[in-house]
Amino acid sequence: MSAEIAAHIRRLWRHRGTTLPTPRRGPRQQLDLDEILDAAVTLADAEGLTAVSTRAVAARFGKTAMALYPYVGSKEQFLALMQDHASAPPPTWPELEESLAGSLSAWAFAFFDLHVTHPWLTELPLARSSQGPHERDWMERLQTILTLTGTPPASRSPTTTMLYAVVRACAESDTTLRRTTTDEAEAWRAQQSAIPDLATRYPHTAALPPITTDWREAPRAGLQAAVDLLATALRS
Repeated sequence: MSAEIAAHIRRLWRHRGTTLPTPRRGPRQQLDLDEILDAAVTLADAEGLTAVSTRAVAARFGKTAMALYPYVGSKEQFLALMQDHASAPPPTWPELEESLAGSLSAWAFAFFDLHVTHPWLTELPLARSSQGPHERDWMERLQTILTLTGTPPASRSPTTTMLYAVVRACAESDTTLRRTTTDEAEAWRAQQSAIPDLATRYPHTAALPPITTDWREAPRAGLQAAVDLLATALRS
């Protein structure tokens, strides 16, 4: 393991038993990593991930981009630190529901709300884990639910993949719809209805019933329906 990676792991796990790396020479560190990440997450929440740079965050502390490097590492490591920092789970997990559907719903909607609060999380690739403790906490909670409810081991990995994917997709849709005005939604519907012979060309698609009468609630309704369907499949 390189010294750079070792330092990054120590930063990620700084609240779980590791110590932050300190410079061998030069001035002693004057900033707090949690405060840096708070500022970065606040900036990303307000303006999107593209607005986040070491220069922009450092400026909030009256520092240069180079001055931030000893605290956060490379840009990729900085994003991983932000991802894990923003992904803190509830201080205490609620009691498990008696049913698998109830426990999966509680986990899924907590994870959904996290991504709605920090919509830029869906921009980070699912395949590139931050490898931080908070991300591990979410995964361990889900595996605990699947294990204690008797989900077969062979079904746990695909179930995990489906849940992570559907939560992120629904949260991304929720963010888009919350930014959509009623006029924009009506314009979209009008455009769709203008497509010639839509029902004839795509009869099965056109016959799909709406998942909810309120289009703004479609992501949450879709998530609940997906969790219920998955729980039923696991129990069959």
